[in-house]
Amino acid sequence: MTHRSASQKRRAFRALHQSGCFVLPNPWDAGSANALAALGFKALATTSSGYAWSCGRADGQLSRDETLAHLRHMAAATDLPINADFEGGFAQTPEGVAESVRMAIDTGVAGLSIEDSTGDPQAPLRDMAEAVQRLRAARVAIDAAGGDTLLIGRAENFFVGRPDLEDTIARLQAYAQAGADCLYAPGIRTREQISAVVAAVAPKPVNVLIGWPSELTLQDLADLGVRRISAGGALARAAWGGFMQAARTLAEQGRFDGFANALPGAELNALFGGRVGAR
Repeated sequence: MTHRSASQKRRAFRALHQSGCFVLPNPWDAGSANALAALGFKALATTSSGYAWSCGRADGQLSRDETLAHLRHMAAATDLPINADFEGGFAQTPEGVAESVRMAIDTGVAGLSIEDSTGDPQAPLRDMAEAVQRLRAARVAIDAAGGDTLLIGRAENFFVGRPDLEDTIARLQAYAQAGADCLYAPGIRTREQISAVVAAVAPKPVNVLIGWPSELTLQDLADLGVRRISAGGALARAAWGGFMQAARTLAEQGRFDGFANALPGAELNALFGGRVGAR
């Protein structure tokens, strides 16, 4: 049962961005959100890919209405602040982005991100001027709703096959000036790339995605000046990895070895407050 109001969650979320470094893991349903909350995380972020896969869809195939319903469900499922993976704002125009952002705020999320990717492999990034207009529209919509929802500006260069650090930094700086509270360039991996981005947008906080095995630790990233670390769809992919390994062993070999690492039902029931002793 949630006890904190949306405004209380937003205040707590904003406070996390003031200093230090925190992990912002990405659940895809109420169960994974509550499991992460039980582990002591202070805030959570949705994952468009993780939720899409749980619906039997590919990332990017869910509609605005489906995404908004998911955000409302996730915000109600946990007492922790939720940062929304809001893709490109589900609109082609700045006015449309503003409308979508107003709807997202109404779901109770504490923050939301707007990407600058287009989904078109031939021209995967929006023109910077257009992207800035869209961020400004999101900023105006948030301010009109009270201004307490965090706005994250995302430069998708490295994610869409355009790994140009100079352009990435120019975009992030422009998004910061357009009103983004936090900056995010998913796909940067090296210490040099991360430190360059942190320095370029300082003092605004930077989110770094670690969705793969990395030699960098939480302390390493904190030392580089990163404020928050998210996992994107990695936890969902890890869950799917265990599921598919067990299912393939059963389907292809007729063996049940894949259940060896399964959590006991009693442990899951205890985690979620249900009855103990399920088989």
